[in-house]
Amino acid sequence: MKALAAGIGVVFLSPLLIAGTGMTLAASSEAAQTTGSFNDCLAGIDTGKVADQVTKILNGASGEDVRVEGLDLPTEQIPHAATIVATGISLDVPKKGQIIALATAMQESRLRNLNYGDRDSLGLFQQRPSQGWGTAQQIRDPLYASERFYKALLAVDGWQQMTVTQAAQAVQKSGFPDAYAQWEPLATALQKAIAATFPGSPDSPDSPNKDTGDTAPSGCSTQDGSQYGPIPEGAVPKGYSIPKDTDPRARTAIVWAMHQLGTMYQWAGSCTAPHGPDPMGRCDCSSLMQQAYAKAGIQLTRTTYTQIHEGKAVSVKALKPGDLIFSRGTAARPEHVGMYMGEGLVIEAPRTGKPVRITPLKDWDVLAARRVL
Repeated sequence: MKALAAGIGVVFLSPLLIAGTGMTLAASSEAAQTTGSFNDCLAGIDTGKVADQVTKILNGASGEDVRVEGLDLPTEQIPHAATIVATGISLDVPKKGQIIALATAMQESRLRNLNYGDRDSLGLFQQRPSQGWGTAQQIRDPLYASERFYKALLAVDGWQQMTVTQAAQAVQKSGFPDAYAQWEPLATALQKAIAATFPGSPDSPDSPNKDTGDTAPSGCSTQDGSQYGPIPEGAVPKGYSIPKDTDPRARTAIVWAMHQLGTMYQWAGSCTAPHGPDPMGRCDCSSLMQQAYAKAGIQLTRTTYTQIHEGKAVSVKALKPGDLIFSRGTAARPEHVGMYMGEGLVIEAPRTGKPVRITPLKDWDVLAARRVL
């Protein structure tokens, strides 16, 4: 696969790099935009339509005849996106990594090879010579810049279990760490469309383009629970109900967990008798998840460290009721787990001295999310 990808990269990238490397962009009214937040919701991207438009551009069509929502200069931006994807394939970077790279470049430069930026930031990813990313000339080479981004991403422990935003921020250390999420739908559509243009690009189980989880969000954001205001410990927020389209098994797990509200946390407790006199029958965070899903006929492992490998990874922007969310520690080895209930709420057994409770998602520093159904 690596040899094939490298071959594709040479054939496919050469004309793009000739056009892109060393090119000085005019600071026109269109190109001299800042890297501030993009305010439009890009959820629900029509991937098929994006694929058609991408193919037109790569076949030499004029930008006047191509419209891609979120890309104002497609004849300039799509070739750079293609460079990023092709570089990822040549380095055997999985599909999710390519999406992270695209979303990062969209936020940092709008997929333009800029010769300016904040302080000494340059290029597609706004990398800085003063921070060791390379010389100014190297950073302005789209292939070099893409390779450097991927190498930094691959060095991040547990990046594949992070959200797109978390992984991008781990590399970029941006002053606007939440800004990358808005580009995930378009990045996902672009990656799929561009990867499909590579002749003979395989879709086998070991392909770097193989789907490994739900990376495309179903909406611009998941509710964060702030609409409920302060939630008393052990109480159900007024007005909450389990969403109607919740999987019946997830509904069973959520209902059982809610019946344990107010019972005190017990580290290493089995959660088999939360209301009983024996403290060891009470719940800790992972046993609450295990026993709740056991009532739904789903067997989970016992600890947070192993539950992080259950089911499949999902984006925090695409959470569904019943998904497990993880915090504290690292994405590879989190120390806490809770269950998403929908409506921006999470049920958890938090820590010693605290009862099983419902908390808003906004209070969670989510490292990873897993869907076990």
